[in-house]
Amino acid sequence: MEFILLFALVVLVIVIIFNAIKIIPQQRVGVVERLGRFNRLLTPGLNVLIPIVDQVRIYHDLRIQQANVPPQSVITKDNVQVQIDSIIFYQVINPEQATYGISDYVLGVRNISAATIRQIIGKMELDETLSGREKISSELRTALDEATEKWGVRIERVEVVDIKPPMDIQEAMDKQMKAERSKRAIILEAEAAKQDMILRAEGDKQSKILRAEGERDARIRQAEGLQKAQELEALGEAIAIRSVAEAEKARVEMLREAALDEKTLAYYSFEALKEVAKGEANKVFIPSNAIETLGSLGAIGELFKSNNK
Repeated sequence: MEFILLFALVVLVIVIIFNAIKIIPQQRVGVVERLGRFNRLLTPGLNVLIPIVDQVRIYHDLRIQQANVPPQSVITKDNVQVQIDSIIFYQVINPEQATYGISDYVLGVRNISAATIRQIIGKMELDETLSGREKISSELRTALDEATEKWGVRIERVEVVDIKPPMDIQEAMDKQMKAERSKRAIILEAEAAKQDMILRAEGDKQSKILRAEGERDARIRQAEGLQKAQELEALGEAIAIRSVAEAEKARVEMLREAALDEKTLAYYSFEALKEVAKGEANKVFIPSNAIETLGSLGAIGELFKSNNK
């Protein structure tokens, strides 16, 4: 009997010591009550309690937690029922308030989130609701921060996961989306055809311009060549006339230097008159001063006779 009592006493002491020593992991705290009243927080590491007097009321995880808000049906401003699915990220920043400020802060966050979503969606129309996820998340977070401030809980982030409209509206939206896509495709095809026609017209225009410029350059070059040829021909004629004139001038100078007498000049005049008479003209007009020369023909004949002698 004494052995049994001793063994029971040892077991009781071990149990008491085991309950008095608490090892708290990192990022967790324990709320300690002494005789039913809050005493202190158990921090990470080894902690010792007074047996029977101290009790751990609850443990809190200080890491960021997430709470899924059950999908709920809400009615928009234009009387369309939509289903909202959201998720909330929160963190316990004051374990004492989280323990004594509310019985279940997770349930409180979910209920306030559901009520706030109804209020927010009730002020928005369907189109605004479908495209306003950021706005809904921002207003929901603001409302939750105001409510959870006294609970020792901080709302880190609120995300609207999904917004589902009724099936008939979803089908209508799908048809509208298909129509918009078809319209957009037709517009793109029309724009492509228009651009193709513009490019073809521009190409044809450029081709005609280049062809016209080529023909113009060819004509200009041809005209310049003809002009150059005419200039060279005129220059050649001028040189020829100048050469003839210089030769005639030289001949006259030579005759002048030869000092020919009147009889010799009369003879040459007669020879020139004979050449004129050989032409095809039926009539030959002789200047009045040439008649005197003709009257001297006899003297000229005598002159040749004397020269022949």
